[in-house]
Amino acid sequence: DGGLFAFAGLWESWTSPDGSTIESATILTTDPNELMATLHNRMPVILDPQDYDLWLGDGRETPRDSLALLRFLLRPYPAEAMTAQPVSRYVNSPANEGAACIAPFHAQ
Repeated sequence: DGGLFAFAGLWESWTSPDGSTIESATILTTDPNELMATLHNRMPVILDPQDYDLWLGDGRETPRDSLALLRFLLRPYPAEAMTAQPVSRYVNSPANEGAACIAPFHAQ
């Protein structure tokens, strides 16, 4: 429906031996659902809005509890809740940004 959604990701900030601050981030992936399997062998972990608080945590879980709780979130998003549409190869370059990346592609 064009609304916002969230990927499961990790972010860290640390100080390197030379004293500079390093900030890094990653998006977690999982096996593809039926829709995405036709396009790729993995997909980002898309979180259901009801699971945002669980993913972000409240700081009260123990590491063992957190691992068990979070592991269940690392699953394919339901294919029936997604749609796919062709886009141009313009999206393949990380130098390209903006609405053109998601504009529907119409083969000529």
